[in-house]
Amino acid sequence: MKKEDLIKINNYLWEIPQSFRKDMRVPGRVYATEKMLSQILLDRSLEQLVNLTTLPLIMKYVLAMPDIHEGYGAPIGGVGATLMPEGAISPGFCGYDINCGVRLLKTFLKEEEIKSKIDNLAEEIFKTIPSGLGKGGGFKLEGRKMDQVLEEGMVFLEKEGYASSKDLEHCESYGRLEMADAAKVSFLAKARGKDQLGTLGSGNHFLEIQKVDFLDDKELAENLGLKEGDITILIHTGSRGLGHQVATDYLKNFLRAMGRYKIDIPDKELACVPFNSPEGRSYFSAMAAAANFAWSNRQIITYFIRQTWKKFFKTDKLPELVYDVAHNIIKIEKHSFPEEREVLVHRKGATRAFPAGHEELPEDYKKIGQPVIIPGSMGTSSYVLIGQPSAMTEAFGSSCHGSGRQMSRHEAVKKASGKEIKETLKASGVIIKTNSISSLSEEAPYAYKDIEEIIEVISQTGIAKKVVRLKPLAVIKG
Repeated sequence: MKKEDLIKINNYLWEIPQSFRKDMRVPGRVYATEKMLSQILLDRSLEQLVNLTTLPLIMKYVLAMPDIHEGYGAPIGGVGATLMPEGAISPGFCGYDINCGVRLLKTFLKEEEIKSKIDNLAEEIFKTIPSGLGKGGGFKLEGRKMDQVLEEGMVFLEKEGYASSKDLEHCESYGRLEMADAAKVSFLAKARGKDQLGTLGSGNHFLEIQKVDFLDDKELAENLGLKEGDITILIHTGSRGLGHQVATDYLKNFLRAMGRYKIDIPDKELACVPFNSPEGRSYFSAMAAAANFAWSNRQIITYFIRQTWKKFFKTDKLPELVYDVAHNIIKIEKHSFPEEREVLVHRKGATRAFPAGHEELPEDYKKIGQPVIIPGSMGTSSYVLIGQPSAMTEAFGSSCHGSGRQMSRHEAVKKASGKEIKETLKASGVIIKTNSISSLSEEAPYAYKDIEEIIEVISQTGIAKKVVRLKPLAVIKG
């Protein structure tokens, strides 16, 4: 695909017309500046976006967020909606790490109160929360408890004393998708997840101790309980091996089933079936269960952080949840076309961004809108925004989810060693804790797009409003 194939709608939005390829059912749209578009065209992400437009009963258009980059089947940063109940559901358009997501905690401490202790605190958290490929922890799900986590998510953890009612209120979908069915999750998936609650995992997953560095909107920040200089904690992880296995199981299942439904798509990695088919409903129930597991994972990490905080600072004033959002997930929602219709919204590497007044928001956020948490790359700033009405009318209530890769891990490793990356970050005031120094180069800041440019696009398009910028002080890497 060339730049000339796209139609410029405005300075931040481009369209791939339906006429670009004869099998397209709807156009594709790309949120990007002209400069960013040139970078996006270097990989296969827009070709993958076009493939998404061929899904049965896809509605209106398929969207690429400004952090888009090539993924498995669907691009990371892709958003689309299929019409319920016959529309397609695709595991490849959800992602392998089901409900990879982020949550932000506020701690009630200022930078000056923590500055001399930051290294020791980061070390204590690093020791408490396991990180790394396949790494398990001390929180094991025995007997019926695995199924209860899969079906009830954070509701079960509240009953067990690991979460509060406020934690549930400040989590997307209140930390539970109700259509979850543990019976639809394979034995192998459950075995892989048995000891992985409360663990970070590997790759781009992380835990950061940050400070509120800049207020873009003081009033909205105060509504979130954030002030300049406040210490915050950002957690980025998902459903670990369990979610990966769910995606693997159902992709194989869907590849066998597509012929029965006479579905022909250009990429087998986007294998799909109708939502209301037995296979479609089974996958949705398993995906929902994996999503519940991911919310529970981030909640157990939060529990461990609170226990560490209590011990380290000798205080009962523990970190509170600002909000938790999912990245890779499929949700049943209502959107206008222009009449309101029930659709299946696929978000892969994209964040929900509902505006003020939306019925799914907790009471204390209904008046302002949903917090949209967008982490930067390792060592760069993260942002908290608030969803705006344009997100609903233009983007199926969605925003980007991060800065997005611009360089493969293989390329990134060639540019600098992990030791060099650690020293560079240390010189800029960022402490790194990791089990694998060599892997740091895979996640180096230069491997990712400029978070400032990404945030500017989301802000200028009216999808979400900037509220605060968060600067990292210590990073714990998977």
